[in-house]
Amino acid sequence: MSEQPGEPNKAPESDSLLPIDEHVEEGQDAEGRKVRHRGVYLLPNLFTTANLFAGFFSIVSAMNGKYEIAAITIFVAMVLDGLDGRVARMTNTQSAFGAEYDSLSDMVAFGLAPALLAYQWALSGLGNVGLTVSFIYTACAALRLARFNTQIGKVDKRFFIGLASPAAAGVVAGTVWALKDLGVDGVDMPVLVVLLFALLVAAAGALMVSNIKYHSFKDFDMKGRVPFVAILVVVLVFAVIFSDPPRILLLIFLAYAASGPVQRLLQVRRRKQIE
Repeated sequence: MSEQPGEPNKAPESDSLLPIDEHVEEGQDAEGRKVRHRGVYLLPNLFTTANLFAGFFSIVSAMNGKYEIAAITIFVAMVLDGLDGRVARMTNTQSAFGAEYDSLSDMVAFGLAPALLAYQWALSGLGNVGLTVSFIYTACAALRLARFNTQIGKVDKRFFIGLASPAAAGVVAGTVWALKDLGVDGVDMPVLVVLLFALLVAAAGALMVSNIKYHSFKDFDMKGRVPFVAILVVVLVFAVIFSDPPRILLLIFLAYAASGPVQRLLQVRRRKQIE
C-alpha cells in the first residue's frame, strides 16, 4: 500500500542505535486516560539493583563457606529492599517495571540466598532431606511473591497475607548468624539439632504461603510529627540491637514470625467463647 501524499516517513518505535529495545510502559494520567511512558526510573531501581547484588553476594559467600558474611548480607538486602519501595513512594516514581524488578530481586535475596545458606551450612548433612527442605523454602518464597503481586490493590495494605519473604529470610539467616557467632558449625551439630533447624526452615517457608495475617507497618506515618519520646525509643531500640546484633535480630524476627499464628489462635479462641 502506497503512503498518503505529504505523510512523513516514520521509523518504527523499536528502531534504535543500541541493540536493546526501549522500555515502554502503559499507564493512566490524572484524568484516567491511557498514556505511554518511555524508560525506567533510576533512583528506586538503583536500590533494587543493590538488593539483587546483596542476594547474589550472599549466595557466593555461602558457596565459599563464608556463612556469617552470607547471613549478614541478607540483612543488608532487607534494608535496601525497604528503601527502594519508600524512595519510590516518596518521589512518586512507582512503576509496574519497578514492582516486577523488585519481586525478582527479592526472589534472589530472600528466596534463593537463605535456602542455599541453610543447605550449605547444615542441611547438606541430611542428604536428600536437606535438599528437599531447601527447595520447599525456595518454592514457597516464589509462590509467596507471585501471590503478593496478584494481590496488590486488592487487600488491606496494613496486613500481609502470609509471612513476608524478608521476614522469613531473617529467621533463617538470623539463626545461622547467631549460632555461627557462637562458634557453632552446622556440619558439627547433632543430627537432632539439624533436624530442628530443618523444621524451622520448612516452617518459615510454610508461613510464607499461609493465609495468616501479619501487620505490614505500612500505615505508619513517616512524615508526620511524633512525640519527642518516640525518638528516644528509636535510639534505645538501635542501642539494644547493636549491643548484640545476631541474637537480638533473631529474636525480633522469630517474635514477628510467631505473632501471626499466635494472633490467629487468639481469634479462634475468642470466636469459640462467643459461640
